[in-house]
Amino acid sequence: MPDSAQELGKHHVNTESQAREDSEYVRLVISNGASIGEVDVVQPQAETRKRSFIWWIKAIIWCFITVIIVLISLKWGVPFVFEKVLLPIMQWEATAFGRPVLALVLVASLALFPVFLIPSGPSMWLAGMIFGYGIGFVIIMVGTTIGMILPYLIGLLFRDRIHQWLKRWPQKAAMIRLAGEGSWFHQFRVVALFRVSPFPYTIFNYAIVVTSMTFWPYLCGSVAGMVPEAFIYIYSGRLIRTLADVQYGNHHLTTVEIIYNVISFIVAIITTIAFTVYAKRTLKELERTKTGDEGSAHDNSNCEMEKLPLERPKHRGVSSSLS
Repeated sequence: MPDSAQELGKHHVNTESQAREDSEYVRLVISNGASIGEVDVVQPQAETRKRSFIWWIKAIIWCFITVIIVLISLKWGVPFVFEKVLLPIMQWEATAFGRPVLALVLVASLALFPVFLIPSGPSMWLAGMIFGYGIGFVIIMVGTTIGMILPYLIGLLFRDRIHQWLKRWPQKAAMIRLAGEGSWFHQFRVVALFRVSPFPYTIFNYAIVVTSMTFWPYLCGSVAGMVPEAFIYIYSGRLIRTLADVQYGNHHLTTVEIIYNVISFIVAIITTIAFTVYAKRTLKELERTKTGDEGSAHDNSNCEMEKLPLERPKHRGVSSSLS
């Protein structure tokens, strides 16, 4: 009996010591797990703060550089452009051609410049400066529509070469391929976003032929995306014409005209930035969605491969090697 009592006492002591060790182990593990979880939460917050700080530094630097460029342009660039470019152009258009001939010249330049990858912005500015919002808008839309159809038709003849050329820029090719997927409305929407975004549309006109994009969503989306850009070019052209008349002509702006021009200029800048930011964000979201869908499809294919028996991949590999 004493031996059994001693054994019971030892067992009780061992049980208590084991319980203390288990409680100590649980306390350490829980505290360590909590600390690890806190570290996992704190690290993303620190990275987010660091990224936002870097973004603000870059934004301040770019604003400072932009202000310097604007001041230099106002001091030397704008007078040079007025004296050497705008005044000769306005004198040339007043004496060399009549308005119908000049309208045809502008339509032809807007139609042919994109074929040779030449920016057509100067022609749009001239259309706004000379013809204003009504006729100028018609000239821009007719010329740019022809300038979007011709590269598309030419690109169909050199589709294989364009495909090989796009392999050098896989990221751009992936973005362009995104436009050719989905329904009619999806293609229309993506093409319109490409027109509004900073993506070079002269290259887009040729590159779109390597996708499954059909002609009508390409054309309708291109025309819809060109409408905001056309109005911005016309407005900036009219503003440049007004400033040239004030600087070198006999025209004097009233207080109402000055306020109107300042407000409209600010609205034009905000609208341009808003359209550009919206287009870029929407295209990035579409690209992320596509990447996520491709990743999930790849994971599902991997899961299906894991479910197959071991003999199946071997037979598949042999058959593929024989073929």
